[in-house]
Amino acid sequence: MKKGMNAVRTYVITGGTDGIGKGLGLHFLTRGDRVITAGSTPAKGEALRAEAERLGAADRFRFLRADLSTLNGMRSVVAEVEATTERLDGLVFATQRFRPRREETPDGLEYTFALSYLSRFVIGHGLAGRLDQGHAPVVFNLAGPGGLPGRIHWDDPQLHHGYTGKNAAMQASRCNDLLGVDFPQRHPGTRIRYVLYNPLFVKTSLADPLPQPQRAVTKTMAWLLAQRVDKAIPPMVDHIDHPPAAQVTAFRRRTPIPLTGKDFDPDAADRLHELTLKLLAER
Repeated sequence: MKKGMNAVRTYVITGGTDGIGKGLGLHFLTRGDRVITAGSTPAKGEALRAEAERLGAADRFRFLRADLSTLNGMRSVVAEVEATTERLDGLVFATQRFRPRREETPDGLEYTFALSYLSRFVIGHGLAGRLDQGHAPVVFNLAGPGGLPGRIHWDDPQLHHGYTGKNAAMQASRCNDLLGVDFPQRHPGTRIRYVLYNPLFVKTSLADPLPQPQRAVTKTMAWLLAQRVDKAIPPMVDHIDHPPAAQVTAFRRRTPIPLTGKDFDPDAADRLHELTLKLLAER
C-alpha cells in the first residue's frame, strides 16, 4: 500500500472531459498523479490527452470511451479499470447532463436517472474492491446535497408522467443522497469514505442543452454570479486528499450538511437499493 502524501495516486473521474471533472483531472495530473477519465466524446478525450501531454503527463492519463447513460457503458468502465489497476485512491463522479425533454436510453431507462444516478451506483459498487486497496480511498460524488428541493417519484421513477428536466435532475440528486448513505451498509468494514458534495453555482457547460431563452439567461447569470472552475477546485481537493473520518459526509462547498431528515433516511436508502437492483435484474 502506498505511504505518504507524496506517493502517486490513481483516480477515476466520470464526466472528466468538461467542467469540474476536467478541472480536477488536470489538477491531479499536474501534481503527478494518475487519472483515468471516462466519457462519451472521443474528441474531448483527445483534447484532454493533448493537455496531459503539454503537462508532461501523457503516461499518467487514460481516456475510456463509454456512454455512461447505458448499462454496457457503465459496466465497461468497471471492467476496464479492474483489468488495468490494482488499486484506486479516488473515484470522482462528475457526470451529469440536463435534459429539458424526456429521453430514454437504449436500456429503456429515463436518461437523467441512468446517467446521473445509476452510473454512480453501478461504478461505485463495482469498483469498491479496488478502492479498498487505496491509501485513503474516497468516493467523491458531485450530486447537489442540500440544494434545490426535490423528491424521488417512487411510483414512477422513470418519470413517464409529468416529466420536467428540473424534476429529473432533482430526483437524481435525492437518489444520490440515499446512495451515499447506503454505501457503507453494502460494504461492511470498508475503508472507503463517501463524500456527497454540492459545489453550488460553477461556470460549466451544464446550461448548453437548455432551450432558448433559458440558456441565454442561465449563461448570463453564470457569467455574473457563478464561481470559476479553478476557484471551485481547492475545497474539493481538500475533501479528496483528506477524507473526513465519518464513513459518509455531505457538504455545500465547505459547509457540512447534517445527514438528517428524509433526504438521508436509511429506510428510504434501503428501499432505493432494492428498487435499483430490481431495475438492473430486469435488463
